[in-house]
Amino acid sequence: MTNAYQQTDTILHVENVSVVYGAKTIIENISFTEKNTVRPNAQQGQTIAFLGRSGRGKSTLFRVITGLEKPTSGRILIPDYNKPINETGQPAKPVAEGDVGFVNQRYTLFRHKTVYQALMFALRKSTDSEAEKQNKVLQYLADWGLEKVKNQYPNELSGGQRQRTAILEQLLSSGYYMVLDEPFSGLDVGNIESVKKAFHLITSSHELNTIVFSTHDIELAVELADSIYVMGYASSPNDDLKQVGTIVGHFDLKAMNLSWAGTFDARHAECAKAIKAAMLAS
Repeated sequence: MTNAYQQTDTILHVENVSVVYGAKTIIENISFTEKNTVRPNAQQGQTIAFLGRSGRGKSTLFRVITGLEKPTSGRILIPDYNKPINETGQPAKPVAEGDVGFVNQRYTLFRHKTVYQALMFALRKSTDSEAEKQNKVLQYLADWGLEKVKNQYPNELSGGQRQRTAILEQLLSSGYYMVLDEPFSGLDVGNIESVKKAFHLITSSHELNTIVFSTHDIELAVELADSIYVMGYASSPNDDLKQVGTIVGHFDLKAMNLSWAGTFDARHAECAKAIKAAMLAS
């Protein structure tokens, strides 16, 4: 069965991005473009995974995409939804800190705010009324299984509850974009399922919602993502690996008819095998 979809406006444009610290180049010439995916009779956000062996620059790229760090060269553009669409489409703007939510592996939370207080604080820039903010937070708490712990502080939460709270904080404060660095690292089976459900909640709630995440679990990436980039070291002219991170492969699971399948089958396993080979070679 073919999954029908269309690709419309660009939602993330990364062009010739390089990051250099002193004399050492960490990543170079990173370029890719992701477009809004529209499916018939479905709210469909985007899920983009980055895979690669340790030290290939994934975390550096994520800091640049989220505006936490400026690239040495190149640019990152996202749509400017504060401006009306013109004859050339949705205007773009350079990404700035705060435009893209970022959740790292530490799930940093306010120590002296309850879950409810932290989520209300995340909406501080919203133009909604106080009642609308409260209703939105209460709905998110219910949808994400945090209703019973809404009055608890971070040190009273489980690891999975802290992670879901951190994701929600960023989702409420940063609009449509969410970057998660190794969101499945160190989680047990139950918490992995909770994060997978969280991904579905995010991408099914608005077609512009976009998740970018990294993981070392290739099969999990193939199961969840509709676009996968492999970062690694490219071959140099003398066949050695150049010790600089770049994109060495792209797997468009939409075009491969592997996205939104609901099950992980032999075709997904073959894709995972090809991704593994690309990672090992770089």
